[in-house]
Amino acid sequence: MKIYDFVGAPNPKKLRVYLAEKGISIPTEPVNIVSGENRQPEFLKKNPLGGLPVLELDDGTHLTESLAIMEYLEELHPTPALLGANPRERARVRELERIAELGVLMAVGTYFQNTHPFMAGRLKQSPDAAENAKTRLTGNLKVLDAAIGNKKFVAGDRPSIADCTLFAALEFAQFAEAPVDPSCKNVARWYGAFKERPSASA
Repeated sequence: MKIYDFVGAPNPKKLRVYLAEKGISIPTEPVNIVSGENRQPEFLKKNPLGGLPVLELDDGTHLTESLAIMEYLEELHPTPALLGANPRERARVRELERIAELGVLMAVGTYFQNTHPFMAGRLKQSPDAAENAKTRLTGNLKVLDAAIGNKKFVAGDRPSIADCTLFAALEFAQFAEAPVDPSCKNVARWYGAFKERPSASA
């Protein structure tokens, strides 16, 4: 197997954190998003949408969504369980991971697209879209703040894919200069603690 990767993008970061938490080592090959390497015909054969990461399987086929890649690897390497150890845990982990992905990471992405100078020449930016993204980001972070409470990790007392996704989202928020509501103190506490884990530097 091989992973096509790009340091600096949130979805590849999410997968690298997951692999580090699992203790799984898979060879990687960098694909430069900034130069448009992911839009070249050779890479589009691997992922027609041009996104990263991509997992190339031993038979030459590809998995192109980070969540699908993590679930596939979880089936191959069930210990430690980062998707939960029983049906209820798995449901809770997936619930919180989806909020982190669809509610936080996507809102940060929209804010970045509509405010950052890097994107100015690539698409039409909208102040209204940026403001709406800011509102969604705050709302979803408050939901996660309540869910985390005084727990050590997002979904309980052990790390999960929800931690991997939220960490990547907040790292991207820092880069994008997206506003993270300071009232989300549980998120801030969790983020500071997770930064100290070896996986955070993956």
